[in-house]
Amino acid sequence: MLIHEAPSPHDEARPDARTGEVRSHSRGALVARRMARNPETVAGLLLLAVLTVLALAGPALYPWDYGQKDFTAFLRPPSAEHWFGTTQIGSDVFALSLRGMQKSLLIGLLVAVVSTVLAAAVGACAGYFGGWADRLLMWQVDLLLVLPGFLIIAILSPKLRERGFLILVGLLAIFGWMITARVVRGLTISLREREFVQAARYMGIPAPLIVLRHVIPHLASFLIIDGAISVSGAIIAEAGLSFFGFGVQPPDVSLGTVIAAGASEAVPHPWLFAFPAGLLILIVLAVNLVGDGLRDALDPASARGAR
Repeated sequence: MLIHEAPSPHDEARPDARTGEVRSHSRGALVARRMARNPETVAGLLLLAVLTVLALAGPALYPWDYGQKDFTAFLRPPSAEHWFGTTQIGSDVFALSLRGMQKSLLIGLLVAVVSTVLAAAVGACAGYFGGWADRLLMWQVDLLLVLPGFLIIAILSPKLRERGFLILVGLLAIFGWMITARVVRGLTISLREREFVQAARYMGIPAPLIVLRHVIPHLASFLIIDGAISVSGAIIAEAGLSFFGFGVQPPDVSLGTVIAAGASEAVPHPWLFAFPAGLLILIVLAVNLVGDGLRDALDPASARGAR
């Protein structure tokens, strides 16, 4: 659990070897230096940057669109014209994969942001106010924890498919914040009696502002790490739902729908399945490496972050 009020004085100011002057470093610079010293984090950042640029700029540079069909090339293997080959109906697998990456990355990012904000708000309010507010909010958390989220999303998503993928984002976010909220609640309980919170209370600052300005900022390290890791979980959840037909709906595509379309032909025509599945693995791997790097960089007690 990460609660940081300020960087360590030894990290924040270091004497210059030539002038003897003490130079102060911002928290962001310290985190950036720690991440830069971690080769796995650098590799994850580079991989994620390449995949993101490819997903965003690739469709504009590649001659085929995900909605186009080449009626002279059915189930063709990878070639100079179709880099990842073609499907049974002549669609370009590379173009489909680029579109799928766009959708999967967008959904993962939106779900992580919404679920992290929900967890921070509910957990901090429950821990700070206590009493009936704590019991009511935690009762809602416990109720959502016992509900079968995957099954509920699978039932509701097809009925709301005409409203777009944002409905899927909302459903995934609703069932993805409860564990984090419980952790935030516990951390907030340990913070609410600290001197800086009591001082703000004695100054007459309203309780909601204390939570917003004094409690949540001290949980920022934990929330940033949790949010980064939640991106990969949301991408996997969306891909699983789309694979079974409950996520992104045609004519739009995600990596889950592209993988599902090629699963039945994975043995005789492996390019239909292997390329989009490989991209999904690379995205999740890159996000997890970045999340681990953030954890190590933001946690001074971490052995890897202290290197």
